[in-house]
Amino acid sequence: MIDCVASWIRAAQRLVLLTGAGISAESGVPVFRGPGGLWRQFRPEDLATPGAFDERPELVWEWYVWRRERIAAAQPNQGHHVIAHWQQTRAAALLTQNVDGLHERAGGGPSIELHGNLWRVRCAQGCGFRAHDNHASAPRTALRCRCGGWLRPDVVWFGEPLDPQALDGATRAAEGADVVLVVGTSAVVYPVAALPHLARRHARLVEINIDETALSAAADATLRGPSGEVLAALERAL
Repeated sequence: MIDCVASWIRAAQRLVLLTGAGISAESGVPVFRGPGGLWRQFRPEDLATPGAFDERPELVWEWYVWRRERIAAAQPNQGHHVIAHWQQTRAAALLTQNVDGLHERAGGGPSIELHGNLWRVRCAQGCGFRAHDNHASAPRTALRCRCGGWLRPDVVWFGEPLDPQALDGATRAAEGADVVLVVGTSAVVYPVAALPHLARRHARLVEINIDETALSAAADATLRGPSGEVLAALERAL
């Protein structure tokens, strides 16, 4: 099956990759959901909400600093590097649900970050300020916007819509694809879950995942195993 999928990639004019938490888990980044995402007694669902930030912004920032520190200690794995190589050599479009910035650190170039980026901040009051913030730890004074409001992580929280520009770009990429690789994600949360099915109308759909998911039955090919190993095998077969 590796050789078959590699032949599709070789022939592809518009290769698209949709990545999720599985690829970053192989770099040691804790999975957002599940036991690895627990911090103190809090679940991510307790903290990654606008309401939690309104009530206890310092606590929410403590959690994000903890997450940043763990992500800063991680390195892009071979899967990130293969994707970066394809971005450079095959003009592959990358759509990622991850907020950790590991794709960027792998050197692949621009991507559509559907859930935002943990290393950016924006004004919670809506003044429009947005900036990169590459420090794993931030002093409390750095969490205030120049307008006087709180700065928040530039990520999508539970109950918030995706950025319309990011979703539109991802939709257009899926509509224009002839091969789509869904890597390390179950892709069950909408609207992102709609992207593989949108592409499937006219593109080859390949799932790369350790486990069977709701998408498996719809895929033209499923490659089981750690995403880094599978992507490296595909690169060798090209």
